[in-house]
Amino acid sequence: MSKQLILALSKGRILEETLPLLADAGISPAEDLSKSRKLLFDTNLPDVKLVIIRATDVPTYVQLGAADVGIAGKDVLLEHGAEGLYEPLDLEIARCKLMTAGVTGQLPARARRRVATKFVNVARRYYAEQGIQAEVIKLYGAMELAPLMNLADEIVDIVDTGNTLRANGMEPRELIAHISTRLVVNKAAMTMKHERIKPLLDRLGSAVKKRQTQLAE
Repeated sequence: MSKQLILALSKGRILEETLPLLADAGISPAEDLSKSRKLLFDTNLPDVKLVIIRATDVPTYVQLGAADVGIAGKDVLLEHGAEGLYEPLDLEIARCKLMTAGVTGQLPARARRRVATKFVNVARRYYAEQGIQAEVIKLYGAMELAPLMNLADEIVDIVDTGNTLRANGMEPRELIAHISTRLVVNKAAMTMKHERIKPLLDRLGSAVKKRQTQLAE
């Protein structure tokens, strides 16, 4: 196994909030990520590289050993599964909720319903646990349209402020999970590169605590 440490980071909002934490942990990209089309970046540390990929791909890269460490939302981890991964640290960023939602005031039948979501595995598990027979339809975006167009009775989606739901005549219903960004580690890398990964975890943990203290003040 290479001594080089590869960190897989999620694109978008999570990336913007992750970079300051990495900086506090002593890791900074060697160039401005926002001005480059590259996906693999050197850092200020010669044996640490960053790979910037879709959030949904981070668990796969880490699980299969292409990356040693990854940063992804708990929603992605719940949907993907965590086999072969350790999840040692909650970075406490990009917080939101994974919820069911539907048209305001139109409650669906209790026993059977049609559900639209990109979180297919999460939805199937959740409705099965509730004793509800659910037909799950996979969509990739604009979930709010599904109940409005009679494609589904409910949706399962990320809810932050709830403004998008309300703007479309919908309401959040049941909470499935509180979501935040997590750091995951390949199990083999945790053993083989422990002397490199453990200090990173400690420094990131300290950075998270510092950030939470500042927010509380």
